[in-house]
Amino acid sequence: MTGTFFGNTDALRERYGKITPEILREIQEAAGAKNVVAGDPDALESYASDEAGIMFTSMPDAVVKAEGAEQVAAVMKVASKHRIPVTPRGAGSGLAGAAVPLCGGIVLSLEKMNRILEIDPVNRVAVVEPGVVTNELCKAVAEEGFLYAGYPMSTETSFIGGNVATNAGGGKVIRYGNTRRHVLGLEVVLPTGTVLNLGGRIRKDTWGYSLMQLMVGSEGTLGIITKVIVNLEPKPGKTVNLLVAFPDLDTAVDSVAKVVRTGISVISCELMDKLSVNIAASHVNTVLPYQDRADAFLLIQIEGDTDERLEEGYEKVGTLCLENGALEVFVAESRTESGMVWNIRQNLAEAMRAHDPYCSLSGDMVVPLSAVPEMVEEIRRAGKERGITVGILGHIADGNLHPIIFKPADMEPMEWAEYAEAFYDDLTSVAVRLGGVGSGEHGIGYVKMPIFLHSKPAEEIEIMRGIKRSFDPDGILNPGKLLGS
Repeated sequence: MTGTFFGNTDALRERYGKITPEILREIQEAAGAKNVVAGDPDALESYASDEAGIMFTSMPDAVVKAEGAEQVAAVMKVASKHRIPVTPRGAGSGLAGAAVPLCGGIVLSLEKMNRILEIDPVNRVAVVEPGVVTNELCKAVAEEGFLYAGYPMSTETSFIGGNVATNAGGGKVIRYGNTRRHVLGLEVVLPTGTVLNLGGRIRKDTWGYSLMQLMVGSEGTLGIITKVIVNLEPKPGKTVNLLVAFPDLDTAVDSVAKVVRTGISVISCELMDKLSVNIAASHVNTVLPYQDRADAFLLIQIEGDTDERLEEGYEKVGTLCLENGALEVFVAESRTESGMVWNIRQNLAEAMRAHDPYCSLSGDMVVPLSAVPEMVEEIRRAGKERGITVGILGHIADGNLHPIIFKPADMEPMEWAEYAEAFYDDLTSVAVRLGGVGSGEHGIGYVKMPIFLHSKPAEEIEIMRGIKRSFDPDGILNPGKLLGS
């Protein structure tokens, strides 16, 4: 099955070898027959798409569920020998089509490589396999008195390997930075089957080009991540969550910069508009305070070393929001109340998909904080001009906005896919003009590739393609993604 928006990929597919019965036997010998799926359309279809949506689907010829780096390396040697395309895959929770096997071939799944290998308290690191669910790592290190601060909103579903591959962000970037900031070392299998160990349990080096940093955010186009060493932070102080209701979106947006510059330790500051809240709250069977009156909400998490400092912090932030026009500030007094408001935010994507299977969640532009009001206005303008319904949410304190658009009932999927691309193309151009980029955390994959390629100078793209050729001269690793063919 080929998705509605991949168009004709026959020319690209013709560049690669096909998996014959003989090659399949080689793959089975490399990975173990029990770890290879082939000839079963129903089983293969589960690996034909990711969270970019049902518009972007392409069937693999085989799926390999590797159990270790040795098997990954052995499979890559077979693929390299026969020029078989390989698409690395984690949890399939990406939103840009990076895990879709555009050229068929092998999907190399890391789902079985799901062990936390070590929590090292002396060096303050954890060593994990790529298939570890992010939240499982967070819980494990918390039991040892540490914090893993690489925390995307998909923390309960995404894998660490996918977080590294996309340089995932999330709600805590304003305080802790994105995934790149927390990666200290990687074990990586190259397309030839060569294994590299990059970085380690150290926090600085001036020891040549950083190949490790090239791997972070490379979306499976340069190598396959088989082990990750992550930095651990000391467990944070006391935290509290504030839910702030605003009469309109502009007032909420205007309050953010004022909150950030108070000097209070802000861990998260999330924006949700009325449409997004209504859909998500209904999905999780919850009603927020002032939901019927507010047009926008800020979900603000702050930190304090003591109860007194925490109270001083949330009083200051709450007063500032009220003075800036907020309808009300609600302090989540318990774990249950905090869980309720974060449950809505963390389930937004799932709720939107349930509301409209064709809704596009690809919007991910990031701009300087000073440009956020103009970017929000441009999002509304683009939706109005095209006559489409737009929800706006995002990690607003770091300028990362997620416009979510819904397919009109009378529009065919193919037309809608092109319509959505034009919408995001328009807004990416705006983000670049404002000093930002088209993706803050989701990555480029296939969905944003055309926008990415024409938003960058040709010289910069050629340097990137030179890097790709150095790592993957035959172009077998995740072809058709990020930089195209």
